[in-house]
Amino acid sequence: MSATDSSPGVHPTKKDSADITKGETVVDLAVASTAEASATSHASKSTPTLFSLKGQGVLITGGARGLGLCIAIALLEADASAVYCLDILPSPNAAEWAKAEEVAKAKGSKIVYRQLNITDAEAVQQVIGTTYEENDKEGKKVSISRFFGAAGIQLMCPAVDFKQADFRRVMDINVTGMFLTIQAAAKEMIKRKISGSIAMTASMSGTVANKGLACIAYNSSKAALLQMARCAAAEWGPHGIRINTLSPGYIRTAMTDALLAERPDFEEEWTRGSMLGRLSTPDEFRGPVLFLLSDASSFMTGADLMVDGGHTAW
Repeated sequence: MSATDSSPGVHPTKKDSADITKGETVVDLAVASTAEASATSHASKSTPTLFSLKGQGVLITGGARGLGLCIAIALLEADASAVYCLDILPSPNAAEWAKAEEVAKAKGSKIVYRQLNITDAEAVQQVIGTTYEENDKEGKKVSISRFFGAAGIQLMCPAVDFKQADFRRVMDINVTGMFLTIQAAAKEMIKRKISGSIAMTASMSGTVANKGLACIAYNSSKAALLQMARCAAAEWGPHGIRINTLSPGYIRTAMTDALLAERPDFEEEWTRGSMLGRLSTPDEFRGPVLFLLSDASSFMTGADLMVDGGHTAW
């Protein structure tokens, strides 16, 4: 290997260091040493431990029902010590929330619901800031170090007929609302020197145009999240905060069920487009989200995890 070889995983010895500056690449031995120490800390963990959220707190937007609340329950099962569900609805789905409380009690954890309009910047700062402050006062060894953004809306309308107010509403909730919440969480993490992981729900629709589905605002908003994650990852990486996106395919949720009620022909189209010949269900995203939020994905940031049943692979 030459002195300018920058192959991953190759670190110079003291004997090599004097020659490094002669080449085009300069290797910072202190940084290399820090990276090795970090890698060693993860290497010492057993594989199941990498997926554990023990001692960690999680913020979830869109946590009143559907995907968000399904993930909340999954994270409690993965030993998350505290889960805070945020949503614009006055209260969460009663049946799903009862199950979440049951799991939390069995695990000795807690789950809390707080109403929040994610497009209200002042409210976002207040609710998320207060959540961190209350956690600090409890004196428990729980670090709110994870964030999962599942809040979003869909409006179907031909592009030529899309009203400005409707387009802005989709972008305001799906893009601005997502930014405001991850920004507030990152501020609190950075203030407390907490290393963490943020996962935002994008969509395969941020990468492809859905055949037969007129949803230009929704697709544009999800594409924006892919770039948002890359930019935030670049800025917050030095603070130990990772940020990635999850891009699901079609999921059977209250939102998609309402859409299929209007257009039952879509189900056949969507099913035919899947390599697995079916739509997904919220529970099938438990593993992918846990991976993104846990130490199992410790070297992953600024990336998108596509989980679409092969829809985009045709």
